[in-house]
Amino acid sequence: MAIRSERHVALVTGGSRGIGEAISRRVAHEGASVLVASRSRGDCERVVESIRASGGTAWPLALDVADPASIAGALEEARKLTGPFGSIDWLVNNAGIAESAPFTDEKREARFERHLATNFHGARRLIEALVPGMEARGYGRVVNVASSAGLRGYAYVSAYCASKFALMGYSLAVADELEGSGVHVNLVCPHYVDSPMLAQSVERLVKKTRIEEAMAREFFRRSNPGGRLVSMDEVAGAVVHLLRGDEHGAVLELDGGAERRLRHPNRASEVAR
Repeated sequence: MAIRSERHVALVTGGSRGIGEAISRRVAHEGASVLVASRSRGDCERVVESIRASGGTAWPLALDVADPASIAGALEEARKLTGPFGSIDWLVNNAGIAESAPFTDEKREARFERHLATNFHGARRLIEALVPGMEARGYGRVVNVASSAGLRGYAYVSAYCASKFALMGYSLAVADELEGSGVHVNLVCPHYVDSPMLAQSVERLVKKTRIEEAMAREFFRRSNPGGRLVSMDEVAGAVVHLLRGDEHGAVLELDGGAERRLRHPNRASEVAR
């Protein structure tokens, strides 16, 4: 089914930097109106100004997905901003954090709470707030940006892995409930992406091991099954592919290879794209 994206209003969380910025720009380029949301209104305004300068439609939205009150206030502001453009019918849950520490670290309780609040509960609350309206209108698209850390475990990021596994399971369960409703829920699971978050990981590895920065980057590159880092534009392209298409309950894995693996865990199927 062909979708005229210029008729749609998209909300992109974590949309002002890194992967989220790439997604915001790509969605706007496709013709959709975009709410660029993050904790920094200044960063959002910078991206919005650039989108508008290119002829797109966008609005900045201050939003801390870890704070339920912030979510409620941001959605109320979003309704006022979008006005005649219509209701949000594309939701991209991209906001996330990643911290590194042993699973027995003395600060683990607070670390787990932070990861679950941002990486899981924020997405869950936005889905619960917006999907009923999509369902009533008979159309909607939700794309949750998860991670390969939602597919396998990685040492020293147990809280991050737990939050991404939670997002994965929740998304697939919601997709099953929404079967036939016109609202499609999918996930993008990139391996290591050449992004500001990776730069932070490189910095931590350099400090911990005293190796050269180039060697640290090489470690992450070689860790990807495809032998290279995934680009932010690739992630943005995968998100738009799912927003525009008819996939439902799909997991689109990006591992740095030439092909993207598309899985439907609820149907136990996998194809290469």
